[in-house]
Amino acid sequence: MGKRDDLIAKYADDLKSKCGMTPDMDLLTKVTIGCGPSIYDADASTVAASQPSELETVKKNFLMKKLGLSDSPDLMAAIKSVLETYGMSERNKYRAVVYYMLVKHFGKEALYR
Repeated sequence: MGKRDDLIAKYADDLKSKCGMTPDMDLLTKVTIGCGPSIYDADASTVAASQPSELETVKKNFLMKKLGLSDSPDLMAAIKSVLETYGMSERNKYRAVVYYMLVKHFGKEALYR
């Protein structure tokens, strides 16, 4: 297995053990690939949940640009909900896991088919 496969396995484990969900491995793989090289960078591979600017970046660059959603208070509420599911005390909230849960939350799986 390559490095990306190892990371996908780690993300799947986080979804199972920390978020209580069984991941759709095909979708998780595609979301991870969509994150690009950021998954290999220690800082960029995680979401800094306590930084409002980071949450704004997730909203603008992922939810609005990538998923094509319109700006509304629902977007930030969804991000916060996903982060609570992940566990606010969880130090490493992996970007691919957060994005995966947001794709599921908004029912945008078809964008990755």
